[in-house]
Amino acid sequence: MTLTAFISRRQALQRSFLLPIVAGVSFAATSAEPTAAGRSATVLVAYFTRTGNTRLIATQVARALDATLFQIVPAAAYPEDYEAQVAQAEDERQRGYEPPLQAMVPDLDSYETVFLGFPIWGMTAPSVIRSFLSQHDLSGKTLVPFITHGGYGLGNSLAVIAEHAPDARLIDGFSKQCDQERETLREVTRWLESVEIGR
Repeated sequence: MTLTAFISRRQALQRSFLLPIVAGVSFAATSAEPTAAGRSATVLVAYFTRTGNTRLIATQVARALDATLFQIVPAAAYPEDYEAQVAQAEDERQRGYEPPLQAMVPDLDSYETVFLGFPIWGMTAPSVIRSFLSQHDLSGKTLVPFITHGGYGLGNSLAVIAEHAPDARLIDGFSKQCDQERETLREVTRWLESVEIGR
């Protein structure tokens, strides 16, 4: 892909964020199998999501760039309970554990640019992202992150990407604050304390 083509695609992407998300975008909700969102054979949009916020951005990027969409899925699913998931993520982070993936990107060599999306967990990238980067050689590829977070910023996530993909060309990406689940749970707890049931 030429620099001019890449810039024009970036401009198209910026414009597309102003458009509503529409139905019909192809993505794997529970599978790691890649799906073609359009015609481009050189752009991959790989993402990990838990609540769906990152998926929303991923599908928009894939649609705008006519790219291939790939959902990063751990072989063993994280707990659905938020607090249990936080505890497991923290344990994995402290141990440096990289969980196995459900599937790998086929024909990775055919992609020149990889958009990589994920939420911030514990002020860093989730362990499953470390797994993805460790198991996929992105040498020589342009790597563009897009990151969701709960209000505390990106933490050391960009350093994690740079460390695990040292030979990729890492460029500025996109980040967005999304709903903070922990604060929501606190608000619900405070509310429940004021609810009088059977008193």
